[in-house]
Amino acid sequence: MAGIWWRRTRNLDLGGLISRVYEASLSIDLGRKGFAVKGKADEGRVFYERGIAEALAGFKDAQATADPEAIILAEYTFLNQELQFCEKADADALGSLAQAIAAFDDAFRALGIVGDRVLYQGAERTHPRDRKYRVDGFPKDAFHVACIAHRTRVRNIMRAPGIDPIEKALLRQRRLNLAAAQNGYAAKQKKAMT
Repeated sequence: MAGIWWRRTRNLDLGGLISRVYEASLSIDLGRKGFAVKGKADEGRVFYERGIAEALAGFKDAQATADPEAIILAEYTFLNQELQFCEKADADALGSLAQAIAAFDDAFRALGIVGDRVLYQGAERTHPRDRKYRVDGFPKDAFHVACIAHRTRVRNIMRAPGIDPIEKALLRQRRLNLAAAQNGYAAKQKKAMT
């Protein structure tokens, strides 16, 4: 991932996207913590709503690129921030976030290989032909596995009682982004296979 900070993807500066998602998650966390402090609830709400709005805009911008790298980079950044802000005593959340981050690390490796036709065609031969191991006829590799698992994780968060409606909108957008990332990745798979 070292060279991606300067790269532009269809008029989207990835470094700017990362910064935007980072700042948004920081505002969300400050807002949540402000809710818990007596006399700071109004200020907390402002931070929270500003963070959600900025994150939603950043995720929409990433989706508009249709670039799987930009999309999962935004999600990866958000997940890393959630991990940083997670209470150390919350073992379930820490484990889930660490698992999602590790899956996206694998997805980045798959993304690096799919661009190399020779490497990817060799990797394609290692995947079973059974439908359960395929997505639209292409191998269900680490990229697809990460997106599918994380979409399920986000859907489960959305089902939790008490989720704020504006946060549900952000969660919906993140799920849409993961589907868009898979579509963009499938296009790369198709190109590698032809």
